[in-house]
Amino acid sequence: MQPPNGVLETCLYAEDLEACERFYQTVLGLALLEYEPERHCFFHCGSGVFLLFNARRTSHHPGEVGGVPIPRHGAHGAGHVAFAVSPSEVPEWLERLQAAGVNVEADVSWPGGGRSLYVRDPAGNSVELATPNIWEPPYQLS
Repeated sequence: MQPPNGVLETCLYAEDLEACERFYQTVLGLALLEYEPERHCFFHCGSGVFLLFNARRTSHHPGEVGGVPIPRHGAHGAGHVAFAVSPSEVPEWLERLQAAGVNVEADVSWPGGGRSLYVRDPAGNSVELATPNIWEPPYQLS
């Protein structure tokens, strides 16, 4: 058996899902896949899915998505996610973030190549926009 070949979905947690939904749609441009107020919102992201859950609900009560039961889960505190962006688009992302009034915490040019922009979502999660070549070997955007 081969090891997994990619991340299908990843998740962060937020109490104010409405504010985070607006951030991920309007600032990052992700397309909303599903939204259940006070519980979760899911977004299309390339070939995967980005999930936001309200841990106050999901860590205590099992849920249901599309009629399928899912187990309890949750975390507390700020998380981190890195979204892959094209190296040629980093200046446009920096401009877009600044125009949206989003504070760029760090703009990192990595010693081995690549660049990352770090911001916070409304829940305080660390959101990174990174070129795939921050990792060796450089990963390709699909």
